[in-house]
Formats: sequence, structure tokens, C-alpha cells
Amino acid sequence: MSGVNVHDAKTHFSRLLARVAEGESVVISKAGKPVARLVPIDPRAAAPRRIGFLKGQIRVPDDFDRMGAAEIEQLFGTKP
Repeated sequence: MSGVNVHDAKTHFSRLLARVAEGESVVISKAGKPVARLVPIDPRAAAPRRIGFLKGQIRVPDDFDRMGAAEIEQLFGTKP
């Protein structure tokens, strides 16, 4: 992990981003004190979740919320 001051970060921001894109972390300091860190983004965490990607491929039965009720009652002795 390397460090730069605010002035250098503003002047060479594109270069810093290129370094971060290659996996390096960069600490930005102001008056010698660290104030920020540029880190690469985990591409798996940044990928959007696809809602409805199985639409038309699976079918949920109408009695889904009641499935297994008899077995549950038999196992636990209570009615759901």
C-alpha cells in the first residue's frame, strides 16, 4: 500500500486509478495524516443481483405454504 498527499492525488488521479485497477491500495494524506484509502472493488460484490432470472423455468405450487403440514403436525404435535 502506497501513499500520496492530496495535491498529488488531485494532479495524478487518473494514474492512481490505474494503479488501483491493478489491485494496489493507495492512501491519501492531508498534512501528513491519512484521510482516505482508494481500494479496488471486488467484482463479485459489485455485480447486480438479477431478480426474476428463473421466471418461466420453475413453478411454485398454489399450496406451497401448506406443503408438509400433516408431517409437521405429526412430528411436533401442533397444527401450523
